[in-house]
Amino acid sequence: MVRRSIAALLVAVPTLSGVVASAQAPAERARVAEKAGAIAGGALAGGVQIVAHSDLQAADNPGGGGYRASVSSGGATIPVVVVGGTPRQMGWHLGRLMAKEIQAFVPQLLAKVKGAMGADDAQLAAAWGTQAAWIDDRVEQELVGMAEGAGVPLAMLQAAHGVPLLMPYSCSAIAAWGSATADGHLYQTRNLDWELELGAHDHPVLVVYLPKQGTPHLLPTFAGFIGANCGLSAAGIALSEMGDSPAKEMPYELHAPHFTTWFRTLLYDADSLTEALDTFQSLPRTKKYHFVFGDGRADRRGVKIRAHTGPGVDDVTIWNANDSTDELAPAVLPDLVYQDEGRGAFPFLKAHHGRLDAAKLTEVACAIPIKGGNVLDAVFDATDLVAWVSYAGADGEAYQRPFVRLALAALDGDGDGAGDLAEGSADTNGNGRPDFLEPSAPAADR
Repeated sequence: MVRRSIAALLVAVPTLSGVVASAQAPAERARVAEKAGAIAGGALAGGVQIVAHSDLQAADNPGGGGYRASVSSGGATIPVVVVGGTPRQMGWHLGRLMAKEIQAFVPQLLAKVKGAMGADDAQLAAAWGTQAAWIDDRVEQELVGMAEGAGVPLAMLQAAHGVPLLMPYSCSAIAAWGSATADGHLYQTRNLDWELELGAHDHPVLVVYLPKQGTPHLLPTFAGFIGANCGLSAAGIALSEMGDSPAKEMPYELHAPHFTTWFRTLLYDADSLTEALDTFQSLPRTKKYHFVFGDGRADRRGVKIRAHTGPGVDDVTIWNANDSTDELAPAVLPDLVYQDEGRGAFPFLKAHHGRLDAAKLTEVACAIPIKGGNVLDAVFDATDLVAWVSYAGADGEAYQRPFVRLALAALDGDGDGAGDLAEGSADTNGNGRPDFLEPSAPAADR
């Protein structure tokens, strides 16, 4: 979204002038290249430092488990919360482990949104309530658990999850795989260009879910928000989004689930790009969006989707790589799809085609955000299940700050050498402690 005062949220988004990467100042280009080089050299690998385990003995503990860790790089430290169990159990542990941040951020968010939009609690509640019939029950159950764990009203969390339905924003995404990448892996980017004045970036968290039923998955998100603005699943499914609805089209259609909730459905359930597309096409839609879906493990390809919904309009177009009908044609390439709203990604992608990797995709992602509103940037390796994520901070926007690296397969909450993804949240020995928090070695050896 083009940067503007939050008080102007109801004003139409201006036409983009196009921020071309090659037009950046030399110092800016050098900074971006230096950051990408650090990723390639492993300087951002870092370790995941566990800082707290959820209290499994708490009287109100509903079962399951979780722990809080942090991952750091270049002065940036981001909380990582790993939770396992049923949706309500995972929500409870997430709420308990992020209670301080949730209690600080969510009331602040709602106050700013209400002030900017002239809305009241009833209107925000109605935004959630109207879409609730279409929302995945697992998301609703997780919200219940998070409210209990964090000690906040459920209605407050529901209202916060109605906010994205009401606001405009704009982003960008790229997926590259096969012949386009250096190692054949599928890499996918996501720029979240939103409203910095909301302060979401001041409360970041990387949440890793280990559900009892469904696929483990990662959400780069914010305290108290369990909708997925993007995500990566252990099945290799990567999801990115770009909003196309300007403020002049408000009020938006609310009789449908917001993408942030059905993204969770795909992360839970889709084992392939084919399954993700089947589910997507069965869902009612709200507002105008572009999406990029990638699959790094089963189908090993990606697609770009334009889904425009509004009064009298229901237009869905799916483009594969190098498609002559793509809206950006002839600026298309084999084994690659992207949407950057004309901000100059293509020359870089063409020049490095066949050699794209996490470092190069980080470089181009940092060159094409909408400056003044770049809240979060992410690069996913959907084949090896690694994420690099940067959030805006006091010293700059996301594209200006270090990326932290999180390898899902390396997470090991109990330190027994068997990763969290492999152990999962089952309670094999029936002692109330999930396997990912149950060291396999005898107590005398720990």
